[in-house]
Amino acid sequence: MAARTLGGRYTVQDKIGTGGMAIVYRGLDEVLGRTVAIKIMLPQYANDQSFAARFKQEAQAAAALQSPYIVSVYDWGKDGNTYYIVMEYLRGTDLKSGIRKHGALDCRKVAQIGSQISQALSVAHRHDIIHRDIKPQNIMVQPDGNIKVMDFGIARAKNSHLTADNSVLGTAHYVSPEQTQGKDLGPTTDIYSLGIVMYEAATGRVPFDGDDAISVALKQVNEPPMPPSQINPMVDSALEGIILKCMQKRPEDRFQTADELYHVLRDYLAGRMQSVIESTSVVAPMAAGRMGQTGNLHGRTQNGFQQHPGTETTGHYRKKSATEENMDRKHKRNVAIGVVVSILAIAGIALAVFMILGRPKTRAVPNLVGISKDDAITQIEQSNYFKVGNVKEEYSSDIAVGKVSDQDPDEGNSAKQGTSINLWISKGPAPEKSVTVPDLKGLSPTEADAALSRVGLIGQAGDSVNSDDVEVGKIAAQTPAKDTTTKAGSTVTYQLSKGPESVEVPNVIGWSQTNAVDTLREAGFTVVVNSEENDSVDAGVVFYQSVTGSANKGAEIVLTVSSGSSKSQVPSVVGLSESEASGALGNAGFNVVTSYASSDAVSSGYVMSQSASGMATRGTTVEIVISTGPEKPVDPTPSSSSSSSSSNSSSSESPSPSHGDESANAEASNG
Repeated sequence: MAARTLGGRYTVQDKIGTGGMAIVYRGLDEVLGRTVAIKIMLPQYANDQSFAARFKQEAQAAAALQSPYIVSVYDWGKDGNTYYIVMEYLRGTDLKSGIRKHGALDCRKVAQIGSQISQALSVAHRHDIIHRDIKPQNIMVQPDGNIKVMDFGIARAKNSHLTADNSVLGTAHYVSPEQTQGKDLGPTTDIYSLGIVMYEAATGRVPFDGDDAISVALKQVNEPPMPPSQINPMVDSALEGIILKCMQKRPEDRFQTADELYHVLRDYLAGRMQSVIESTSVVAPMAAGRMGQTGNLHGRTQNGFQQHPGTETTGHYRKKSATEENMDRKHKRNVAIGVVVSILAIAGIALAVFMILGRPKTRAVPNLVGISKDDAITQIEQSNYFKVGNVKEEYSSDIAVGKVSDQDPDEGNSAKQGTSINLWISKGPAPEKSVTVPDLKGLSPTEADAALSRVGLIGQAGDSVNSDDVEVGKIAAQTPAKDTTTKAGSTVTYQLSKGPESVEVPNVIGWSQTNAVDTLREAGFTVVVNSEENDSVDAGVVFYQSVTGSANKGAEIVLTVSSGSSKSQVPSVVGLSESEASGALGNAGFNVVTSYASSDAVSSGYVMSQSASGMATRGTTVEIVISTGPEKPVDPTPSSSSSSSSSNSSSSESPSPSHGDESANAEASNG
């Protein structure tokens, strides 16, 4: 079946994914010669007029989003009764598949993924676009480890007026409480969903599960999540605090912008834990676990249930007895009294210190990033206010070697006198591993991507090229070339074959054989020459060629050249001897048939007549009549029977005159 082409430009190839609203195919942009992903809407959506109107608006909005962490939307349109979106073709695997395959990720990787998703959301939110369906299935992890957020095409612009029907409810495991309740949504709904994505990446499982979407959605609204560290003890308290703040039930208790969340995750990755703790200190005591913000005492949880004795924290609880509830109330009362007494004591001490020493002074932290290590240390020491903290080295692709690449606290923050400023000094870009580029010729794009991924390289399709020896759709050329050495993580651009190049075939009919053959060979064709007689074309001239118009380079073209006319002048052989006549006619290309007759006018053995003259087709049979001389007279005198018999016998058996009798016949004739 012929490949389908959308919009006269995008050729649909193999299917690479299926969603609830569309099917995604690999495709080829015939204009730019690049591989793309084509999302074709399912018919039930394409036929919905309200969906079509929203689709147009949202595709245009998604195309405006420019971020290294958002899949690019190149084009959209309608072809027949189908709507389609043309997007950047991504290589890698979605985060959901990665978690299923490898389990929980380490804390640093979780924070890196969260940081990149935050940056993508920040760009979208600045365009008043709420994604509404952030989940691991929509996060593509590329071969270099970076991510791309997908499916902004079904997001809805915050200021869109086309919201009366068909509202988007993302997968129940990742929706915010307000999304479940049908309330107005803002940027914080995406932050909640991102919190669940990080929760799942850190623990290997979702925080809320159930038999159906409704039960899961109810848990999103009503139940606190189990702290991630109780599922995976490797989750540290700082990352746990970030995740749980994202997952607060009330939108106002979460990070308010994606940009704010990004900066906290950046602090976490830079080791600035004090800043992280300050940013997450307002996390509600719903599930802070080991962070010390719950009444999670004596094995009890904050929701009034107790774990089964001798079991791990698996989420299975039993209801406490009335006696236990009474003991718990007494314990809480005693704890509350103790807390109040402690607070009053601390307040009294603080007040006394304030009265004696006065209010503590603060000063803005200077900006040290970008200056040399020695200059930074000197500036700190000469301030007579701050102290030099830990000085460590790190790789940095942005800061020159020997200069400060990061600091803690950040510049501009207010800090008390005596605060230590920790410094990170750049060691320059991280060393990159060198790898050998594999040979991709003849491979499909999928096979090439796999071969490159195995050695740590990234594949990218370039413009398609003509090739005489590579099948259409397979790789014909690559840059860098095979067996060359390049840095791990580099991109290898490959070009798919469009088949042999098609060029115009010179029309050489009427040309001499030599000129015709030379011209066709110079144009890149193979030439075969046949010879054939032609009554109307001079010998050596082409009167037929097998291919005209255009053809692939290297194609075989057959020429037929005239060997001359098939007709020839029939020699006049009357009066020639039989042998001379036969030779002349045979040499001229004619066949000869001989017959004999008596003649008083032509000597015996010579040609009396011929059946053809003038021009005739060679191979024609020409009959010549050879004279046997004058007819002999009959003797009127009767002879004896024996004589008569002998005479008759002799006459009947007498052979025709031979060439040797020609002189005797001639003399008899003359006599």
